[in-house]
Amino acid sequence: MPNGQNLIAGDWVESHATFENNPVEWASRSFFQGSPALVDRAARSAEAAFATYAETSRDRRARFLRAIVDEIETRGAAITRIGTRETGLPAARLEAERGRTCGQLRLFADHIEAGDYLDRRHDPALPDRAPIPRPDLRMIQRPIGPIAVFGASNFPLAFSTAGGDTASALAAGCPVIVKGHEAHPGTTELVADAILSAIRASGLPEGIFSMIHGGSREVGQALVQHPLIRAVGFTGSLGGGRALFDLCAARPDPIPFFGELGSVNPMFVLPAALAARREEIAKGWAASLTQGAGQFCTNPGLVILPEGIDASRFADSASEAIRAVGSQTMLTDGIAGAFRTGRDAIAGAADVEVILPGDGNGRHASPSLFRVAGSTWRTNPALAHEVFGPSGIIVTASGLDEMVEIATGLEGQLTSTLHVDEADIPDARRLMPILERKVGRILANGFPTGVEVSDAMVHGGPYPASTNFGATSVGTLSIRRWLRPVCYQGVPAPLLPPDLQ
Repeated sequence: MPNGQNLIAGDWVESHATFENNPVEWASRSFFQGSPALVDRAARSAEAAFATYAETSRDRRARFLRAIVDEIETRGAAITRIGTRETGLPAARLEAERGRTCGQLRLFADHIEAGDYLDRRHDPALPDRAPIPRPDLRMIQRPIGPIAVFGASNFPLAFSTAGGDTASALAAGCPVIVKGHEAHPGTTELVADAILSAIRASGLPEGIFSMIHGGSREVGQALVQHPLIRAVGFTGSLGGGRALFDLCAARPDPIPFFGELGSVNPMFVLPAALAARREEIAKGWAASLTQGAGQFCTNPGLVILPEGIDASRFADSASEAIRAVGSQTMLTDGIAGAFRTGRDAIAGAADVEVILPGDGNGRHASPSLFRVAGSTWRTNPALAHEVFGPSGIIVTASGLDEMVEIATGLEGQLTSTLHVDEADIPDARRLMPILERKVGRILANGFPTGVEVSDAMVHGGPYPASTNFGATSVGTLSIRRWLRPVCYQGVPAPLLPPDLQ
């Protein structure tokens, strides 16, 4: 059972205030809230450990990441047990997510051992160049310092304590302070304990990792405003993320805030594909839309297709498949309440056809489905707001020109999907250059739920999908968020970083 304490640089620490978790099963338990004082202690410990940790070899950091994997897997059954009870997610989902979490850590271990991420460059001196000699220039990517990571509500493992942000930052050579999410504090604590055990087994400074429970907004505010924090990784709501982003920008020394905030992940179904595969696409969309109660950042909440009889049949097939899903348990009461508010706002909007109204109470929700004409969609921006949960909108466009208009009017998204057959290629060519400017990942004839952790993956996009369109929170490229290039001019070899000597 969790002890409810905060982990500060190797010490389990209580505080003066507590909050209670709200598990689906078991009675609630008290956890000690984080505080600005604990944030300060963690940040100072991280800064003190940074100089040593940043100079550790890539091989040693890789062994450390693999040690975290071993410790997580040792606690696997306990993590699944408490995770299912806190979140309502099924055991199979938690076990799969634990596998993904461990896979990310292993991937970054392999990645830093290879060393390509350092982007090492060398311009040799040209002392005889006229009219001005060129000095010896060497460049390498260097870690930036302590990183703040905010655990996500919807991924208690893969986007939380030892998730992608933490894995990539530790791989880069940066200490990490995790602000745990109140939705799963027991799970957070178990994983934090696994990291601590790996630190000790690896003989590394205990200040390289701390975990501070939430329970109040001042913890997150203190974390992003602390002068020793050099960057922030965040996955969560648009409102909360934007507030933290603004605090980072308002600091005397502004720091980057890498936030993944919100996305409706539009899916465009072109005419030939709709005619040939409407039922297959409709059922696939329904499954993707409702997977995990729709609580995925890549949930495809919007589908755009040409109006006509095929569109009506698509809606019928999708409705039948969605209706069969039934009620699902959502992660928190707050998420369930926000889902109902967003769903009801769409249902009450003018000229919106309610196909499935959805229902449910408490933490339970059943899927909803709506249909609007393209003209209605284009004139009501509120319909484009993300509803985090199993809710979808079908937009019927008068033709390709209106589909292009809809694509042009989209805000930034994580993903967009094109369903195309060979006859649709000319139409798809008109959409592609627009979507390339709107999203971080374009799919063809697939569904966006499920984000592969790999070298080529981009999980990010223009605002409001994320706060930095040039970054990704998934895949090996995400390590670049915690590095900066440093050029060494004429520096003697013994003074260079070991990876540059």
